Amino acid sequence: MIMKRLIIVNLWVVCLINISFVFGEELYSIDPSHADIGFSVSHLVINKVRGKFTDFDGFLVVDDRGKIIDAEAVMKIESIDTGIAGRDDHLRSADFFDAETFPEMTFKQLRFRKRLGKDALIGKLTIKDITRTVILWCNVKGPIIDPWGTKRIGLHAKTSINRLDYGLNWNKTLEAGGVLVGEEVEIVINIEGTLYEE
Repeated sequence: MIMKRLIIVNLWVVCLINISFVFGEELYSIDPSHADIGFSVSHLVINKVRGKFTDFDGFLVVDDRGKIIDAEAVMKIESIDTGIAGRDDHLRSADFFDAETFPEMTFKQLRFRKRLGKDALIGKLTIKDITRTVILWCNVKGPIIDPWGTKRIGLHAKTSINRLDYGLNWNKTLEAGGVLVGEEVEIVINIEGTLYEE
């Protein structure tokens, strides 16, 4: 029985290796020095505040047709940066992200498909231990070889979420109507990945 199981496992390994070879799947690590994970949200109804996360990590697995086979990313909440220290501290507080209790925001791909004529990266976004399915409308560019011989791939993606879905509920009502902070948050991602080599 044990020998039979080992044979089955080995056959699966061989099949996976052959599938990866046929479709040319490659693993790319996010290059944080050439990547940006940004967001914007309505402020006082009349304007938008923009920010980004400066500490993050992740990877992409892409085949030779430009299809994303797998993707994951982890963003450190402590690294949130809107350009105003006091506002950043407020965002890290329990009123919003509660960085002390929930130090990371994560994304994990579920599937990749064409929707409405566009590439859609569908996955699970987790903030404050609340997980929702989101669709990242994306565009894969490359791969290319940079001047130093490193193979790179580019990804541009965007989506929008309702912050109330993730327990980011703090707000103030304005005398003239409306609220201080909008509910819809637009997310824009621009990253470069470098081919992982052992």
